[in-house]
Amino acid sequence: MVLHLNKQSSELFIRIPIPFTNKSKNHQKTTHHQIQISRRRKPPHISSVSHDHHHLSKPLQQSTTITTTTKNCIPKQEEEEMEEDIKSGLKFVRGKKLLSQLSTWGIGGPCNYFVQVSDQTQLLSAIRYCGEHSIRFLIIGKGSNCLFDDLGFDGCVILNRIEFIERIEPGMYRMGSGYPLNRLAVRCSSEGFTGLEFAAGVPGTVGGGAYMNAGANGQEISDAIYSVEIVRTDGRHETLNRNDLTFGYRTSSFQAMEDLAAIVAVTFQLKPSESARERQQAYLTRRKLSQPLVERSAGSVFQNPSGVGFSAGELIEKAGLKGFRVGGAMVSEIHANFLINCGGSTSRDMLQLINLVRDKINQKFGIQLKQEIRYVHPYNGFDPNRNDLPTL
Repeated sequence: MVLHLNKQSSELFIRIPIPFTNKSKNHQKTTHHQIQISRRRKPPHISSVSHDHHHLSKPLQQSTTITTTTKNCIPKQEEEEMEEDIKSGLKFVRGKKLLSQLSTWGIGGPCNYFVQVSDQTQLLSAIRYCGEHSIRFLIIGKGSNCLFDDLGFDGCVILNRIEFIERIEPGMYRMGSGYPLNRLAVRCSSEGFTGLEFAAGVPGTVGGGAYMNAGANGQEISDAIYSVEIVRTDGRHETLNRNDLTFGYRTSSFQAMEDLAAIVAVTFQLKPSESARERQQAYLTRRKLSQPLVERSAGSVFQNPSGVGFSAGELIEKAGLKGFRVGGAMVSEIHANFLINCGGSTSRDMLQLINLVRDKINQKFGIQLKQEIRYVHPYNGFDPNRNDLPTL
């Protein structure tokens, strides 16, 4: 399998429905009023936060449809503040964090809440906080598979920095879901183990790689997975063995789990190989020559169509779209399946370019390309079972 034909990475990125709680009069109002309350004043601190790794004291299962009256979710200046949860010690940034700073595309407006977590306890506390205050949330890693909207996100973005590594035995590694894939490839191959060399130079994380079954060069991350630890939306911690999971081309069982809150750790079982390090370096060298690694991109935008004999990038190139530009968004001159932010691209620019490329390929070859990237709606997040782009 050729290097450039495969999607390299995807980020841990889960949408959780906004739960109901009945702990206060405010929470007995409609969801519309809950959103207004959370914008107008500081939500109260959580009165009771569990630090148990396995349970949240309040299930986060019930959901409802959200309606808002605002046309823009960029918070007002007076709401730009730091908010601390006393029990967990987590500090939530209010209205100041730009999603463009969290995305490899460099696109996106501000989110209403932002918090960074470095271990499972903090992750559970952040999820609990959002549940108690009826705040929708997203969990992301490197942001290399996300297209955020210029309006931002009307909820909380949780940045996953769970980056521990544990060597259980030779060839078996347990890693936090926020551990960088590139570092993983270098570490394992340097110690003489094969299975993850493809991840060299990939900007994603372990959790995102497992969620999207990242791969290249005949390797897929699922081939090396021994087990995956997840957290359900009711706070339960669960370990799933490889036999419990199903993987396909850029798909996994996780994408169909409605009660999945997050992947927190992955254990890999690798085989010894004297040539692993050499192979990893060769893959990285090839990637540097064939992909615009120094540009702001999200990796491969489209999946490779099956049964046509050409990759998505080859089809886009044959359609003469290399270098085609919409505003600040452009089809890469180096690799046509990479759409880059060549300076000041807006989300609208990128969406228009994606739709244009897809329409041109359909018109010229009769092939419907499917995008791999995830567009995040400013008010609705995204549906893991659908990947529709808005009509502009």
